[in-house]
Amino acid sequence: MTAKPLKMIAGLTALAGITACAPSNDPVYTQFYREAGSIVDTGQFGNATLHNRQVMTGEKKVTFEMANRFATEVRSTVTFAFNSAQLDANAQAILQQQANWIRQFPEMRFRVYGHTDLVGSDAYNRALGLRRAQAVVSYLSTLGISRSRLEAVVSFGETQPLIVTQGRERRNRRTVTEVSGFAKGQGQLLDGKYAQVIYREYIASAVPPSQISSMTTATAGGE
Repeated sequence: MTAKPLKMIAGLTALAGITACAPSNDPVYTQFYREAGSIVDTGQFGNATLHNRQVMTGEKKVTFEMANRFATEVRSTVTFAFNSAQLDANAQAILQQQANWIRQFPEMRFRVYGHTDLVGSDAYNRALGLRRAQAVVSYLSTLGISRSRLEAVVSFGETQPLIVTQGRERRNRRTVTEVSGFAKGQGQLLDGKYAQVIYREYIASAVPPSQISSMTTATAGGE
């Protein structure tokens, strides 16, 4: 074999080697030549550790995120009859939902804001709004929520109406429950007890209610 064909073979071999290193759209080829674990890691690996670090350093505001979650997952507002701070059946049902959510997070503190419509004087409406907030706090406490985690210290009176009208408007006669921070003595959530929160929220809360029927109970009682 002459020198020229040998040079051509060497050139083709080198070209094949370069082609083998070139990017490919073949998923089998690309996964085979990528680093170990590349199929498993979709770019989210380490996000949990990043989240923990951001919370502990203050980069991520837990209170803000919990407040958004509370407002999204439960109804945070109850309304009242005109010139009243009494909780009707609908308001009580909403507050029971709030209490169920609040129980999941014993490290958090909550604040209740009272509002009124624009009928009446500002001073009277501020006092009425505060009474409404206090009524909500009192009812939540009867559902097992510690008073130390509940505040009814602020009333916006008639200064923040949802519906701008001088007349009676039930949607303005309301209280709003919000997450306000960590309960006293709890400190940051991620202080080595985060696993307990995960267990409480995602496992314990997923346990279904008893499946024992009333008929079975009656039969057992009859025996």
